[in-house]
Amino acid sequence: MNICVVGGAGYIGSHCTKLLIERGHDVTVIDNLANGHRAAVHPKAHFYVTDMALTSAVIDIFQKQKVEAVMHFAASAYVGESVTDPRKYYRNNVSNTVSMLDAMHACNIKKLVFSSTCATYGMPPKMPITEDLPQNPINPYGASKLMVERILIDTAAAEGLGFAAPRYFNVAGSAPDGAIGEDHRPETHIIPVLLNVALGKIPHMNLFGTDYPTKDGTCVRDYIHVWDLVEAHLVLLENIKPGKGMFYNLGVGRGYSNREIIDAVQRVTGKQIKVIEGPRRPGDPPELYAAPDKIKRELGWSAKFTNLDEIVRTAWNWFSKHPNGYDA
Repeated sequence: MNICVVGGAGYIGSHCTKLLIERGHDVTVIDNLANGHRAAVHPKAHFYVTDMALTSAVIDIFQKQKVEAVMHFAASAYVGESVTDPRKYYRNNVSNTVSMLDAMHACNIKKLVFSSTCATYGMPPKMPITEDLPQNPINPYGASKLMVERILIDTAAAEGLGFAAPRYFNVAGSAPDGAIGEDHRPETHIIPVLLNVALGKIPHMNLFGTDYPTKDGTCVRDYIHVWDLVEAHLVLLENIKPGKGMFYNLGVGRGYSNREIIDAVQRVTGKQIKVIEGPRRPGDPPELYAAPDKIKRELGWSAKFTNLDEIVRTAWNWFSKHPNGYDA
């Protein structure tokens, strides 16, 4: 299949591109390189540096490459920044997605996998999180993703678009062969931050909140390996139906505390990690972890990387060999 990966130079998009090519698909990547890395893009992909807001340019690419389906990863994704600069998030995540949908409509492309997030649930009333819980996002990032979910529902009803909107939990790890990995600027995800401490690139890790009502007082999150995540995207793409939408939580179904993450990184790297404890960050829920039963029941998918040390080990494999990320 001819598939366009929008945001294919980013962390998750580059892994999805790699998997699609390994599975025999013809892949076109669109990325404006605002956050992505040219070096992360698979050499066999057709790579275009442009912005999805430029509808006419995207239409030209879709037509030239005979695109049949789109996987959409491009987004601004820093929760804190979304609070201080909400218009950026509504522009990049909502308005630009509508522009991309315009291009898809012009080219009669009816299959889309859209990256959504567990942030659409806000502060869930119970754990684990099931897909039928109320969606009440507490920040503009989560709100922007929920807006797109609703736009897709309406577009499916009006135009026959078939789509899937997986709601991600915390994505971690690197490609099993170590070819590509995670390189955010700035880096805010806990595992890469800890690995940068282990490499001596930063002096310590800030632990925000040690008095949560959890097993050890620190936040608990669900960590899904990036390779599991992108494999789920292929399963979703294969099951898209015209005019229908699918929503699934993508996680492993259990939570790990921040202290457990620190311990795992120390075990895997053999390094002692300096941690400085601080107060809670506003808006951080004590616990967030998925009930992934629905996708397993309906589509037969479940995560293979369920051991935390194994997830961290693949990340360390990338970081230890690429201490400066994609910078040579």
